[in-house]
Amino acid sequence: MAEKYRQNEPIEDVQNRPDPRGIAINKVGVRNLRYPIVILDRAHEKQATVAKVSLSVNLPHHFKGAHMSRFVEILNEHHGDMTMWSLPDILHKLKERLDAESAHVELSFPYFMERSAPVSGAVALMDYQCAFIGETENGADEFILRVTVPVTSLCPCSKEISDYGAHNQRGEVTMEVKGEKAGRPEMIWIEELVEIAEQSASAPVYALLKRPDERHVTMQAYDNPVFVEDMVRNVAQRLMQDPRAARFKVTAENFESIHNHNAFASVEWQREKQ
Repeated sequence: MAEKYRQNEPIEDVQNRPDPRGIAINKVGVRNLRYPIVILDRAHEKQATVAKVSLSVNLPHHFKGAHMSRFVEILNEHHGDMTMWSLPDILHKLKERLDAESAHVELSFPYFMERSAPVSGAVALMDYQCAFIGETENGADEFILRVTVPVTSLCPCSKEISDYGAHNQRGEVTMEVKGEKAGRPEMIWIEELVEIAEQSASAPVYALLKRPDERHVTMQAYDNPVFVEDMVRNVAQRLMQDPRAARFKVTAENFESIHNHNAFASVEWQREKQ
């Protein structure tokens, strides 16, 4: 069979063929791409981790397809530090090179923190699932930090109605926060959101606990009973008091220990512009 294209002959750009159906696509791109990144760490300046990456743009109705290789090319140009200040450059290059009006980036990654047990001081690493979410559209850039924190909650109703004891369970608090102050992007540390979530629950979750620590955490939870409704309100109240939090969504979910279902609550809020 003869070669369709001879050496040095131009190869047709099929993606740029016109599409007759007249249907624009909101997002097209690549996802589930694993990639090593370096992010800011409050305690150690920088931390290396591995992200699961999603990159996309809108596709006008008259284009047949997007050039998928360009997504990876642009990511390779930014394989170093990933911050709220570097993501806009990636977004702008996506728009430019793929001739798009909007672009979206999401990097989901584990973030590790050293945690000390409350009594023994035993140290171990805890991982928290986090994400950087960036979007540019109509000339405006946006950065959202998402952090999911495991926590312990003890049921106030169970404590109130029981002769002794109360059921508790592990849960998760997920915060999606836009940091902004005076119209400019403002840094909020992952560690700060971890602290807020733990302060809003019955007790923190630890990777390593000795017997004195277990006793402490068990009693701490018993002394601080909360529903999922309490947790999202506690988190929301703390974020509202932070002038850097311009907008947020908070979700708490309990993996119930005595029910065959999960309980959840969610709060969304946006600061009024001055």
